[in-house]
Amino acid sequence: MPEKTTAIETPAAAPAAERALRRGRPGYDQRGILEVAVAAFNEHGYDATSIGMLADRLGLSKSAIYHHVSSKDELLELAVDEALDGLEGVLREPGATTGRAADRLAYVLRGAVDVLTAKVPYVTLLLRVRGNTEVERAALARRRAFDRAVSALVVEARDEGSLRADIDPGIVSRLLFGMINSIVEWYRPDGPESPADLADDILALALDGLRTPR
Repeated sequence: MPEKTTAIETPAAAPAAERALRRGRPGYDQRGILEVAVAAFNEHGYDATSIGMLADRLGLSKSAIYHHVSSKDELLELAVDEALDGLEGVLREPGATTGRAADRLAYVLRGAVDVLTAKVPYVTLLLRVRGNTEVERAALARRRAFDRAVSALVVEARDEGSLRADIDPGIVSRLLFGMINSIVEWYRPDGPESPADLADDILALALDGLRTPR
């Protein structure tokens, strides 16, 4: 009789449930860690959130987190960059650089709404930055530069006769983005209004006003 052989079970041949058990807790890449960190920063505040707290939330060791990022500051930097890169990217798009100033302003406002609705947790964190660390101060500097670019568009639109001239452009910019930034406090992606509809409403309110045409 031929000799009976016994197959040696390798990890690849083991049942999926058993392999998952041996792997232990699910792993996280840098993106997954960042998403959990942003949620914790928004919930507890950046200063009150520790790497230990994040490790508990993730079910990982601190050293596992440090395998992906060097510090809590790096997590904050990655998070605010996510929001700022989106906003700054809008300013570089053709719709923001060519055409009438009023049209470019409308394009930037619509683009800002798109960024905010797509990246609510990241923009929420950006808006709570107060300049207590080098990372926060750099983020604030970029925010101010973005605001100045929008103010410049308001000035151009006023000078071409598209906007009323009796309100200071700096105040106009602050009011516009006060309205847009408030989105992060109440907007829900699963709500009845799409980001495009929301942008239409904001542009109508900001540029056309609430009064009905006479």
